[in-house]
Amino acid sequence: MKEFPPSKIVIVSRESRLAMWQAEHVRDRIQALYPQCSISILGTTTRGDQILDRTLSKVGGKGLFVKELEVAMAEGRADLAVHCLKDMPMELPEGFELAVIMEREDPRDAFVSNDYASLDALPAGAVVGTSSLRRQAMIAARYPHLVVKPLRGNLDTRLSKLDRGDYAAIILAVAGLNRLGLKQRIRFYLEPEQSLPSPGQGTLAIEIPAGREELRRFLAPLHDEAAAVASAAERSVSRIFGASCQIPLAAYATVDGARVRLRAMIATPDGSRSAAAEAEGSADAPEALGEQVAALLKAKDADAILAACKAQADAESS
Repeated sequence: MKEFPPSKIVIVSRESRLAMWQAEHVRDRIQALYPQCSISILGTTTRGDQILDRTLSKVGGKGLFVKELEVAMAEGRADLAVHCLKDMPMELPEGFELAVIMEREDPRDAFVSNDYASLDALPAGAVVGTSSLRRQAMIAARYPHLVVKPLRGNLDTRLSKLDRGDYAAIILAVAGLNRLGLKQRIRFYLEPEQSLPSPGQGTLAIEIPAGREELRRFLAPLHDEAAAVASAAERSVSRIFGASCQIPLAAYATVDGARVRLRAMIATPDGSRSAAAEAEGSADAPEALGEQVAALLKAKDADAILAACKAQADAESS
């Protein structure tokens, strides 16, 4: 039996300002629960931070932000890692597990611009920046007169690109802006009906080495069951479609007591084809609800849309 509660904890984190905020937030939450515990943060750079000239869908997807953190845990240099759940692969490598799903922040997308009040206000030909094929598909479908261009880099870098005039507007996650005290940059909130969020958007997750039961017990007070139920339903849909950064897929669940409502959408990157579905189910079986919604999507030709997405991705990479 390992020491409980542990006297020392090391959190490994990416070094971006948002990632460090997340690690510090978890550190402070743990410290409040266990004042005698010594907690430090180990900063590291991931491949996802280093490759900024290509979209994630073209360089390996979400796992680019995770691998180096897992290596630090596997080598015993760190005990846990804090992630944005939406950046986590659907299947974790052997030897790791998600121990905690924390309370969800605002899951919506934000319209950010220095000159325009909303997407509706943008003139024809205006350039909108986004790192997400999901957001790209939404904009292309609803605003075909706009030009969507890739937007990479950390949050501060993305905002600086907007401020120097590279884009008329950019779309970001509300949660990240809120966490860094940048709420004032938001000109317009995109409701789920306008831009259905990504699975896990706004939710922090804590990853640990598998089998560390004493660590899981140590972190248990940070777990939020409603957020865990919602994310399980959302990620269930995503997992069925093998979702990655190459697939414009959205899934958003809301929990009301013992019931869960799940909405999901899959589209081609150009927004020309899409399928949407929703259903309600028991909070005791969120994965089953995800499977139900996935089946509804398949009944609306989601598999054909998925094949078109993969064909486009293959063509662009060849």
